[in-house]
Amino acid sequence: MKGATLVALAATIGNFLQGWDNATIAGAMVYINKDMNLATSVQGLVVAMSLIGATVITTCSGPISDWLGRRPMLILASVMYFLSGLIMLWSPNVYVLCLARLLDGFGAGLAVTLVPVYISETAPPEIRGQLNTLPQFLGSGGMFLSYCMVFTMSLSDAPSWRAMLGVLSIPSLVYLLFTVFYLPESPRWLVSKGRMDEAKKVLQMLCGREDVTDEMALLVEGLDIGGEKTLEDLLVTLEEHETLETVDEDGQMRLLGTHENQSYIARPVTDQQQSSLGLRSRHGSLANQSGIHKDPIVGLFDSLHEKMPEAGGNTKSGIFGSMFSTNADVPHMKPAHWEKDVESQFNKDHDDYATDDNAPDDDSDNDLRSPLMSRQATSTDKDVIPHPTGGSTLSMRRHSTLNGENSMGIGGGWHMGYRYDNGEYKRYYLKEDGAESRRGSIVSLPGGHDGGSYVHASALVSRSVLGPKSVHGSDVAPPTGPLWSALLEPGVKRALVVGVGIQILQQFSGINGVLYYTPQILERAGVDILLSSFGLSSISASFLISGLTTLLMLPAIVVAMRLMDVSGRRALLLWTIPVLIVSLVALFISELVQISKVVNAALSTVCVVLYICFFVMGYGPIPNILCSEIFPTRVRGLCIAICAMVFWICDIIVTYSLPVLLSSIGLVGVFSIYAAVCVISWVFVYLKVPETKGMPLEVITDYFAFGAQASAPSKDDT
Repeated sequence: MKGATLVALAATIGNFLQGWDNATIAGAMVYINKDMNLATSVQGLVVAMSLIGATVITTCSGPISDWLGRRPMLILASVMYFLSGLIMLWSPNVYVLCLARLLDGFGAGLAVTLVPVYISETAPPEIRGQLNTLPQFLGSGGMFLSYCMVFTMSLSDAPSWRAMLGVLSIPSLVYLLFTVFYLPESPRWLVSKGRMDEAKKVLQMLCGREDVTDEMALLVEGLDIGGEKTLEDLLVTLEEHETLETVDEDGQMRLLGTHENQSYIARPVTDQQQSSLGLRSRHGSLANQSGIHKDPIVGLFDSLHEKMPEAGGNTKSGIFGSMFSTNADVPHMKPAHWEKDVESQFNKDHDDYATDDNAPDDDSDNDLRSPLMSRQATSTDKDVIPHPTGGSTLSMRRHSTLNGENSMGIGGGWHMGYRYDNGEYKRYYLKEDGAESRRGSIVSLPGGHDGGSYVHASALVSRSVLGPKSVHGSDVAPPTGPLWSALLEPGVKRALVVGVGIQILQQFSGINGVLYYTPQILERAGVDILLSSFGLSSISASFLISGLTTLLMLPAIVVAMRLMDVSGRRALLLWTIPVLIVSLVALFISELVQISKVVNAALSTVCVVLYICFFVMGYGPIPNILCSEIFPTRVRGLCIAICAMVFWICDIIVTYSLPVLLSSIGLVGVFSIYAAVCVISWVFVYLKVPETKGMPLEVITDYFAFGAQASAPSKDDT
């Protein structure tokens, strides 16, 4: 995971620059106005040019990033930041300053939109939330350092606003060097373009190992959008006596892994076994499981996490981790049934495809049509051993996954298998049910052969995109651009409702208005009284308080980074939003009740600090994290662009409305409106936002598609 962490840190410098610029312009505007004697409308235009630039670039950044890639767009963002810093340092008049602010907005828009996407597409599921909180941390760090600079310069006799703004070019040059010489392209984007060799090399660098077959297969499966999906409860057997001859009898089936030497026996859970396990069916009654309260998709994800081991924990400790582990003391061997039957079937399919007139001459990684599971095995894949509990038919490989060196899977405790059924491959996303595994036992159930032992797993099943031409009868070609029609897919539409809704509510909860005008708000609250004994002016005092506020953000964000992959995104939102509500209510109560100026200033400062700190723990990073997780690979950039455009438009509205609201209805009215929006936000999160912690991106999008598909009949019934 070291490679993915370093890549995320380098990419997040763009968010550091955005935080730096936000704080710098808030302080520099005081001196810009004094120097140029600008009208109020022109002052607002100087601030807003960055927002206008971000909004404009966002409308096309997603589709262009789907076309050109994530890395070129991040390089462009760094160039925009660098040029804007140089031009602001020069700025002979307000027109040139506005042009520089526009370029700065272009860079900020690209960074805010694409950095979370880039991190999500390069990070392992186990730490994806933690790494995707880095933009919030570095953004707040940039604000703190900028406020320190502005405060220091404000103590001089003639502060230079050009120097304040021009310093941006120095860290932006560092960002440019990182994006050009260090950042790799997103492996998911490379796979979507059929550039398999490059994707494999990037994955090897990110994962720190040579064998990335499982990850390659998962990324190709992520090209699928929509399609019929089913959810099944399976029992995976560890019995030694299970042989190939018993497969397909009594519903049994052999699931094949992404390597030639992987297979295991599974059978559907019968009603009798379901009762013995105490399971509740998540399919068939999905539309009714949450009543009229939660969205059925939220209920689906909740039931998934309730019955699974914690994604942020040790994924090797469960039964699957035991099943798929290796033991150095057991001699390596290869089961004869694999060599004789299963492997021969794959070889036959592959040979039939290779002799096709249109088949390629070579067997390169750039051939998406050839099945990955039959051509990417390495020499280490052939080292297989029986299960330590009794020599089962399970055939596993060493060092194969993100979960750890002694397990197999696709990350976050999830595993992927394939079944050849009626002329096509079916894909299985499986995860062990944690109900029994937490007690460290393998369940014994009635209904099996000789009362064998099984592991219970939940599986999401759909048609695979990996089948060779001899099976599918057509090529599996990578897409060449965004699919606008895919926006009408039920799962994508549901995801857009979540993404757009949470972005709107986040902005109207007031955070950017508070951040942009923190000095003015604190000055109006009388904060200068608190620091009058130090001989500071009201302007310098407000800068100092703003800097201290952003400093307090940093430990709050560190707490959020720790909890993001443990408690989860949904839980953090549900726990932190009520603190925002209480802080805002306390702010307007302090304005209504007659108290001394000192107490009022102290209370206002505490409430603003609490509001900002708890915001950056939850509502700050999570909307962007969710939006980067819930859309399919082929339309991720397009959907992110839609959500980001909504974000920037709402940002402009909030920024421009705050001064007007302050002059018309005062702090009481402003904070009461923000408190009401926060209440609506909590309700929206509870009803509509699912928990995505620890799940591979492809599994998340498939569960959205399945949930939307399974709950559709309920609407027709009503």
